[in-house]
Amino acid sequence: MDRIHEIIVVEGRHDTQQLKKYFDCETIETGGSSIDDKVIERIRYAADTRGVIVFTDPDTPGNQIRHIINQHVPNCKNAFVEKRNARTEKKVGIEHADKDTLWNALQNVVTITDKPKGNLTMSDLFELGLSGQSDSAEIRRKVGEYYHVGDGNAKTMLARLNCIAINKEELREVIDK
Repeated sequence: MDRIHEIIVVEGRHDTQQLKKYFDCETIETGGSSIDDKVIERIRYAADTRGVIVFTDPDTPGNQIRHIINQHVPNCKNAFVEKRNARTEKKVGIEHADKDTLWNALQNVVTITDKPKGNLTMSDLFELGLSGQSDSAEIRRKVGEYYHVGDGNAKTMLARLNCIAINKEELREVIDK
């Protein structure tokens, strides 16, 4: 069984159960989107001592939780899965992903920082079709999957791409593939 050194921050107990089925790991459960100060303090302590990986569901509440954590606890690692790889007919979430999907996400973490290394702009995203076009959401999904940064609106995608220092030329190559 593969061991994950960092503590994985998930939304709930079903996520914990799914991860522990495949990996030797510890989790912190947020208990949903109303994260209280005690949970933030636990995450902050874990980040300082062992490191954390934020691994929330690929949906709007999951992205909101991820955003809150990254705002309050700087330089967290983040793991992402695509919605299509973590769903049933009616639900979407980490608890529905298979071992390979989870492992791939955990091996391709991205550190979200408040001091991004990249210099992409919203104008670049617009020029490349990631914003303002009828198919922009699909292009962002493709880019997010390629770079393992998840899905999101243009502002979210810009922040995540800048955290991993993707430049305009690299991004253009991925979009043109």
